[in-house]
Amino acid sequence: QVHLQESGGGLVRPGGSLRLSCAASGSFDDYAIGWLRRTPGKEVRDFVARISTCCDEPYYSDIAKGRFTISRDATKNMVYLQMNNLTPEDSAVYFCAASPLYWALRLRYDYWGQGAQVNVSS
Repeated sequence: QVHLQESGGGLVRPGGSLRLSCAASGSFDDYAIGWLRRTPGKEVRDFVARISTCCDEPYYSDIAKGRFTISRDATKNMVYLQMNNLTPEDSAVYFCAASPLYWALRLRYDYWGQGAQVNVSS
């Protein structure tokens, strides 16, 4: 059984940085672990970034390119999202999610954490 738990959310000023952590337990052979976010007023969760467990290959959405970095520490079963140069538009609930890579490539995630709130405000 896969279990995901996010941490590291909070309040940050515009231009600031924040690192989200995802503690993952379970079996993740040929999986991808991703970050998605739900901004206020939206039902849909937008894809942010993912990393493959086979090869630690990252992939970013346009909203993340150049500002966010996803990484994984397999020894600790942790996935991180380093977010830099944050803007108020980045305020959202950020979810850690996991799925077999085949489905993650199709933006379908089977397992979800409960989410971490990020607020970017002065």
